[in-house]
Amino acid sequence: MLGQRKVDATPANHFRSERISVVNGRYFFSTREGTLEGPFFSKQDAEREVTRYLARHECARNISEYKVLR
Repeated sequence: MLGQRKVDATPANHFRSERISVVNGRYFFSTREGTLEGPFFSKQDAEREVTRYLARHECARNISEYKVLR
């Protein structure tokens, strides 16, 4: 019989909040598109590049929306 007891853990969704990872001493960040960007020498470098990556994508989105409006 399958059932859940009060003491059993309830199923939960786990979301990944940390996008920066370390591989062989180098830092990378993962994107929603499934790419791994890097390597970077420090976590600060990777964090800075995350900001730049997001800014580039925001700019590209704004350009594509502008073209649609014209």
